[in-house]
Amino acid sequence: MLNDPKAIAPPAPPFPAAWPRLGLGCSGLGNTFHDWTEAEAAATFQAAWDEGIRYFDTAPWYGHGLSEIRLGGVIRSHPRAEALVSTKVGRFYRPAPRGRDMRGTRPNGLNFEHRFDYSADGFALSLAQSRLRLGQSSVDALVIHDLDRDYHGAAWQGHMNALTGSGLAYLHRLKAAGEISAIGMGINTTEDFAVVADWIDVDFFLVAMPYTLADQPALHGPMATCLRRDIKVVIGAPFASGLLTDPDNPAVTYAYGPVPGDLRARARSIRETCARHDVPLKAAALQFPLLHPAVISVLPGATTPAEVKENASLLFHPVPPDLWAELKAAGLIDRASPTG
Repeated sequence: MLNDPKAIAPPAPPFPAAWPRLGLGCSGLGNTFHDWTEAEAAATFQAAWDEGIRYFDTAPWYGHGLSEIRLGGVIRSHPRAEALVSTKVGRFYRPAPRGRDMRGTRPNGLNFEHRFDYSADGFALSLAQSRLRLGQSSVDALVIHDLDRDYHGAAWQGHMNALTGSGLAYLHRLKAAGEISAIGMGINTTEDFAVVADWIDVDFFLVAMPYTLADQPALHGPMATCLRRDIKVVIGAPFASGLLTDPDNPAVTYAYGPVPGDLRARARSIRETCARHDVPLKAAALQFPLLHPAVISVLPGATTPAEVKENASLLFHPVPPDLWAELKAAGLIDRASPTG
């Protein structure tokens, strides 16, 4: 049966004791936003390894399998036990019909057709395909991917029923069997985060956008719930999908779309405050989420060796407490944000 976990993998590392504070988000290296060559992608992965990064988060959706294939090529050249690899479930793939291009919103990825399935059988098929693309018999964490109401529309309730009916139980059986160390769920909006934080049984949420230096709408709701329930949080997109890299750049995005004018102005003010304390904006953006007691890691999506090296350096750039105090006093971050 597809939903019977088999003990084919070595024991997974403990969670969260082995969780690195800095990881590499591998979406961009699946050619999500730019067409990187194999050599360029491999150089970026290798730079991450050379900088001591050992946490790699990927997904079948990233380039329709391309990100997993590229990550697997690098992981196979290093001791597997040293790396923490997470991938995602919720989609499985099949070959595109002959002569048709099914890449859709992933035009630079591989030409495979995806189907959503949040049931136990769907998760098992997704995991089997991911293992083959990665060239690994094991992954360390599985993340429920893109189960957002706005994303799925009328189909959302059916997918949620599949998750609660069998999908989540299957992930817990995998964890009990020692095949994975942790179960996660990806969240992109504060509203969806609030819907699931209070009741769904996972080890961590992978949160993109609801809690960054740019704004903290989830602080008093689902982030507080995670603390109460002892659920950990990994922050994806700590640069707010680009805004906190360069607020003056008209091409940067917020939440992967156009930047609202008030948020761009706030980001500029945050940058100016950081400058007065000799702190690069990106250093503050990387370090700020880690000050929250629920947050165990940040996952910036670097796509070049230079970006990887910069992130690794910025994570340790000195940030004086006075910076956080000034940002709070100016109303640029929520005054209740943990900054101790």
